Parts: sequence; C-alpha cells; structure tokens
Amino acid sequence: MEDNENAQDNQQTGEENTISPKQVADTVLLALKNKDMQALSSYVHPTKGLLFSPYGYIVTDTAQVFTGQQVAGLLNDSTLYHWGEFDGTGDPMEMTFADYYERFVYDQDYANAEQTSINERLGQGNTIDNILDVYPGATTVEYHFSGFDPQYEGMDWRSLRIVLEEENGEWYIVAIVHDEWTI
Repeated sequence: MEDNENAQDNQQTGEENTISPKQVADTVLLALKNKDMQALSSYVHPTKGLLFSPYGYIVTDTAQVFTGQQVAGLLNDSTLYHWGEFDGTGDPMEMTFADYYERFVYDQDYANAEQTSINERLGQGNTIDNILDVYPGATTVEYHFSGFDPQYEGMDWRSLRIVLEEENGEWYIVAIVHDEWTI
C-alpha cells in the first residue's frame, strides 16, 4: 500500500518514479525464482525482446530471442529449441524452454546469491564476456555463487546476469545470460 501511495505522491508532484536497474533485476529474479513468466514478460524489452544465452559469451547466431508475449507462455511450450552447443562436447543443445530453464536459467537459488554486482563481472573463467559488444551501454546485474563443493576449488561457480536497457524512462530486460566454468 505504501508503494502505491508513494507513486501517487510522485504523480501529484510531477516527480518521475525512479526505479533503479538493480530493483528491476531483483524483481525479474523473483519472477524467475517463482516461475512467474507472466510477471517476467512485463519486463521484456518491447522492440528487442529477451535473449537467452547459456554461457557468458553470447553467440547471437544461435541465441534464442522471444517477445514478451512469447515469454509469458514459454514454460508450457513443448517446442524443441536450438540453444547452441554444450561446452566441452560441442553437442547440439536441443531442449524445450522448461528444460533449458532448469539447466541454464534458475539452476541455483540466485535470489539468495552469495554476491551481487552491477556492471562488474564476478564469475571469471576462460569465456569472453561480450555482453557490452552485443548490448553497448546496457546495465548488467550479476548474481553469483563462487562455488559449491570445496573439492572443485571454485571451478563449479555459477552466475546469472540480467542485462537491462533503458527506454523512455523505463528499464527493460534484453538478455538473461547464464555463466559457469567452461573448458
């Protein structure tokens, strides 16, 4: 209720409601955690759509991009999409969005990430991060775990990067980039 009152106060005084990209990313992350694709779809960039990349290097030729309307129904979509190639084997990555989601979107509890950063890469491996080449001027919020099993000495780290762009005073997601140690 308080948020609505503040929004009304801002409208009455002529002030713009300033929501930070981090706040939008946190809201998007909560939608991902709850598998609320309808909520997620409302943050998809209206003209660029939402790109999904399984690894830190975005391969624009194979990355899947969906409109907001498509995103709303993705978990129920039985289409087998080509998401690229699996690291290490080069095997084609053919799976439904629901399977992709379990492996390359919310594969860890990123809402309770060990570290979070804005425009700073936390997960470091041997993959080039080309987010700013694909989305110059974008803001990236990274949710990161440094590792899970001590025997792997951090080589089992995971990150989820939410890439946002501002348009007409609103922040929209343009990409969800999963990252992990690659060979």
